[in-house]
Amino acid sequence: MLNTRIEPGANDETDALLSDIRRMARGFFENARGSHDWEHTLRVHALCQRIGPKEGADRLVVEAAAYLHDIGRSDQDASDGALCHAVRGAQKAQAVLTPLAIGAARKENIVHCVRAHRFRDDYAPATVEARVLFDADKLDAIGAVGVARAYLFAGELGACLHNPNVPPDRADAYSRDDTGYREFVVKLSKIKTRILTREGKRLAEARHAFMERFFERFLEEYAGRG
Repeated sequence: MLNTRIEPGANDETDALLSDIRRMARGFFENARGSHDWEHTLRVHALCQRIGPKEGADRLVVEAAAYLHDIGRSDQDASDGALCHAVRGAQKAQAVLTPLAIGAARKENIVHCVRAHRFRDDYAPATVEARVLFDADKLDAIGAVGVARAYLFAGELGACLHNPNVPPDRADAYSRDDTGYREFVVKLSKIKTRILTREGKRLAEARHAFMERFFERFLEEYAGRG
C-alpha cells in the first residue's frame, strides 16, 4: 500500500526529516529558471500545508514530496522539453530518500507523488498525498501568480509579448510564439477542470476567474481598444 499515516507523537522526528529534505532539495535549484525556481517550490509547499490537512494527507509524505517535486526541472529545461522533469525528479528523489530513516511505504509514496505531479502519459496520482501535491502545483500555475509565471517563462524562452497572427494552439512550444497568452489558451485555462481535491477545486475557482478577466483585458489593450 502506498498510503500511510504519521504515528502519534512523531512531530519532532517529522520536523527533522523535513528540514533535511528541504536542505537537500534546495541544492537542485542553484541554476533554476525563475518560472520554476525554489520560490515556486515554497509556494507549492505552502499550498500542500493548506490542502493536506483538509484531505487527511500524511504530512511527512506530502511535504517531502512538495520539496522534491521539481528537482528534475533543470534537466527538462536544458533539453528544451525533451525530458520529463517528473520522471527525472522521481529518480533523483529516490536517491535523496535512500539514506533517510523513513519507512519503505512512505518513500514509495513520496517518489510516486513526484512522478505523478505532472499527470502525463496516464500516470495519475494514486494516493491522497499525490492528489494534494498535484493540485498544489497546478494552483501555483493559475491566478495572478500563474499569469506572472507564464510571462516569466515566455521571457526565459525569448518569446514575444503576443502574436495575433499565429493561433495559440498552432504555435510551437519553446519558440518565439510560446507567449504568455498561448500558455493560458493551451494549458492554464484547462487546469481548473483537472483539479482533484475538494479544497483545491474551491481555491481554483477564484484563480481561474482572475485569469479570464486578465486575458480579456490584455487582448483589448493589445488591440488598442482598452
